[in-house]
Amino acid sequence: MANIKSAKKRIKVISKKTLRNRMIKSQTKTAIKKVVVAVNAGNKEEAAAALVGAISAIDRAYTKGIFHKNAAARKKSTLARLVNGMNA
Repeated sequence: MANIKSAKKRIKVISKKTLRNRMIKSQTKTAIKKVVVAVNAGNKEEAAAALVGAISAIDRAYTKGIFHKNAAARKKSTLARLVNGMNA
């Protein structure tokens, strides 16, 4: 445990930020999973609706610094490819 006052504060701040990041990352993973489940079920309308929500969640996570720009783009393009592959 830290003895210096500023170090104690940093521990508290980091734990709050870690919790926030974990929550946002979990919400994003859930949104991505909804798309994958809809694609596997063969439900095009549900998959398209879930894709919009997942892209929004990924963009929010990127804005807050949880995902790198290229990682966010990769996740979005992978999901879009999945949903667009259903139409073919």
